[in-house]
Amino acid sequence: MDVRAKYENLKDYIRSLGSLAVAFSGGVDSTFLLKTARGVLGDRVIAVTARSCSFPERELSEAAVFCASEGITHVICDSEELEIEGFSQNPPNRCYLCKHELFTKIWDAARAHGIDNVADGSNMDDNGDYRPGLIAVAELGVKSPLRSACLCKEEIRVLSRELGLPTWNKQSFACLASRFPYGESITAERLGMVDRAEQALLDLGFRQVRVRHHGDVARIETDEEGFRLFMDKGVREKIYRQFKDAGFVYAALDLMGYRTGSMNETLSADTRASVTARPVL
Repeated sequence: MDVRAKYENLKDYIRSLGSLAVAFSGGVDSTFLLKTARGVLGDRVIAVTARSCSFPERELSEAAVFCASEGITHVICDSEELEIEGFSQNPPNRCYLCKHELFTKIWDAARAHGIDNVADGSNMDDNGDYRPGLIAVAELGVKSPLRSACLCKEEIRVLSRELGLPTWNKQSFACLASRFPYGESITAERLGMVDRAEQALLDLGFRQVRVRHHGDVARIETDEEGFRLFMDKGVREKIYRQFKDAGFVYAALDLMGYRTGSMNETLSADTRASVTARPVL
């Protein structure tokens, strides 16, 4: 189906909902969804952003700025994942635990504002990986309009650019908890280490990065442009110093580069197969 036809289907679907609370991270997908929903439903749309130690302050600030510029009601709720039973032990279903807590709170915010539906920004590309959080989305009756309209990430970027959204070429982001191997405990201190290390890379001009936490070792994933930046000896020395300051002993460059869900590579085939993305209508 043509991307323009998908976009019209998306707007029709949103219109049918009547009112909507969008789980808003400020990323490519949720920004596009929120902008589209605002255009269709007007004041019957609110944005809800969760504040936690796994969500960098820079992302929260960008989300707030966007809502203010668009005149969208922005609700910020506290959702501290480390207080969820079992989360800090980082089990394979960690994302399920987090999303269940998060969307329960978003539903509370929606009802408090007289909103009848909650939506996330998952798209068709999310169907191909291990995504236990989508089980929570289905269980709690959260809508996934972008998946319902069969939109993939690249199509969302194209449409975002046409809408003049500043996020059309924003790097992909996932919560900082995804930087830890399953079974390695997650703490506020370790999340802070990752956050500081990734911010250091962004400040040096890197665009797409992940800093994976392996105890004393920081494993850096980056894109082709990032590899070129690493060829500069001065850049490497700055990274080493700043990572040491963040608390790491060693810094290593992953030769396979950036890829989503690299921590899932350690999961068994049975575990990965236990979660299948389901369209949420």
